[in-house]
Amino acid sequence: MKKNKLLLKEGCIITMNQTLQVLRHTDILIENDKISAIAPELNIEDCQIIPAAGKIVMPGFVDSHRHVWESPLKGIAAEYSLMQYLQHILGPLAASYRPEDVFVANLYGALEALDAGITTIFDWSHIMNTPAHADAAITGLMAAGGRAVFGYGTPGTAVWDWFYESRLKHPGDIERICKEYFSSQRQLITPAMAIRGPEYSLFNVSRDDINLARSLCLPVSMHVGCGAFASKYKAIERLDSAGLLGPDMNFAHCNYLDSHDFEKLAANGCSISITPEVEMQMGIGFPATGKALAAGIAPALGIDVITATSGDMFTQMRIALQTQRAFANAEILNAGEMPQNVSLTTIDVLKMATINGARALNLAETTGSLEPGKQADIIMLDAGMLNLSPVNDPVATVVSQANISNIDTVIVAGKIVKANHKLLYQGFDGVKHRLENSAAHLLEQALVI
Repeated sequence: MKKNKLLLKEGCIITMNQTLQVLRHTDILIENDKISAIAPELNIEDCQIIPAAGKIVMPGFVDSHRHVWESPLKGIAAEYSLMQYLQHILGPLAASYRPEDVFVANLYGALEALDAGITTIFDWSHIMNTPAHADAAITGLMAAGGRAVFGYGTPGTAVWDWFYESRLKHPGDIERICKEYFSSQRQLITPAMAIRGPEYSLFNVSRDDINLARSLCLPVSMHVGCGAFASKYKAIERLDSAGLLGPDMNFAHCNYLDSHDFEKLAANGCSISITPEVEMQMGIGFPATGKALAAGIAPALGIDVITATSGDMFTQMRIALQTQRAFANAEILNAGEMPQNVSLTTIDVLKMATINGARALNLAETTGSLEPGKQADIIMLDAGMLNLSPVNDPVATVVSQANISNIDTVIVAGKIVKANHKLLYQGFDGVKHRLENSAAHLLEQALVI
């Protein structure tokens, strides 16, 4: 079979591999869905050449925690605490979703992520109101053309039943979903289980949910350390005592976990997803970046809910970076000294947005860095634009200066999905119109003004 070849010429490459190379005036050869070579002056016949001079070329961002189904509700929760979010978004609004609302939400939300340079999402999908809702969520993700881990969650039909010391077990429809949609190992969409965990369900329910996930060989994600819930339910301590922690587990937030909790997570190979913007708004707590790093855990970044916050990784990187720096600076200042350096670097936070996220989603062999043999999940930033030029330090430029407008090209598994600053999805205007109609329906049904 003839190979499809793309050759990215003369780019400034940030590899994000173990040696963290910045390679100027370097080419990348893509054959079918994989990177096959990275070197200067590659001369390859019979390929499509993409000029990359004046571009920063890097791995696509990995959003390790996002509720994609909430895309039609953008901005609704901008003034909400966590408790208001649970009561209103997971209350009447979630219950008002039809399968067609879930489909267009996931399609549009995944396209929005691709437009922002996010090539991989963990879709933590707690809108499984019926089997048809689950089907719609998966097919919406598939239609967008990005890479995703689909976290099959609980229904959004009754927040008090599902998210307040819930006695209800995880829906068994997950077994059908795995058989119908995830039989191939080469799919862009892979499965996981998004469970409530001990802070939102009874402990025996959490145990049963974890055992169900493991019987299906699925990774598990849950929210923990969320404000006052952390000390009340002691989720990590109880999971550890029950022998349930393991490297197949991802924990979102972790803000109010203590050092002993982080030690337990590290000892068991668990991963952590930090969503800094929403955590500070909703009273979940300050980002746990420093506590995770102190325990030897490489944290990942997520966006969580665009009902309240921005949908891009640039914002999350900057908030995580400067918040942790502020903590470290404050400790020194409180001792009567002036900080002599900064505690967290731009390369640290760029790892959180790329390779750390891939590791958290068990995709480090697939994506998160630019290396021969890995999938070609690549973004190109236009470094000639006013806000980026001149590029004195490419990593600092991406983390400190860039925004969505700089995303020129997005490639997923060797397929170009955005070029010349424009998404290539056919029929996007129709999807946008459907999303607007869906939003109007949901707000009318839930009587939200």
